[in-house]
Amino acid sequence: MTDHEILRVFTGPDGEGGNLLGVVLDGPSVPGEAARQRLANELGYSETVFVDDPGRGVVDIYTPGTRLPFAGHPLIGTAWLLREHGHQLDTLRPPAGPVPSWTADGLTWLRADPAWATGRRTERFPSPAEVEALPSPPPGEGWLYAWAWADQAAAKVRARGFPRRPDGVIAEDEATGAAAIALTAELRRGLDIRQGAASRLLTRYEDSGLVCLAGRVTRA
Repeated sequence: MTDHEILRVFTGPDGEGGNLLGVVLDGPSVPGEAARQRLANELGYSETVFVDDPGRGVVDIYTPGTRLPFAGHPLIGTAWLLREHGHQLDTLRPPAGPVPSWTADGLTWLRADPAWATGRRTERFPSPAEVEALPSPPPGEGWLYAWAWADQAAAKVRARGFPRRPDGVIAEDEATGAAAIALTAELRRGLDIRQGAASRLLTRYEDSGLVCLAGRVTRA
């Protein structure tokens, strides 16, 4: 098995929850898309990241079934991990383009274009209870981000994410940064999102239309 680190990204206030992420720090040790796709499928995490140049923040992201140009939880986790390893980078470079990243108050942040967070349909439900009652996954096709206001005035959201990908490896995503970015852009306001069993994602909407995303990261 290729050496990799396992993180939990977007943990809740009590340290619970968080979406598992695999990070191969020596990305060049797994050359080529086919080999990386095989390893991502073998590991079975929502995403696996291959770090091709830690100093410049060049990364490559895979689900068990496909390569992604951008994804939120892999970039938050990888930014945290590279800083833990002494790389004081301020930008990550996935295929989609440069993604600024920084830390503040124990959170790892990034700023991204919502146009990169495509392929995820958001659906509002009348109450958090109805979101929680959904089967995993709900019937239908395509990536579904089910959400409801837990407290609209305070911008608190209850959400669950269902990839419904053909590979079927991940029935439910514990925490989904790209979907949080898409919802923030749709609502044009910063959000405090509780997703999955115990995860927390924070966002901020900027007048430029860009969205900032933040969360806590720990080793699994």
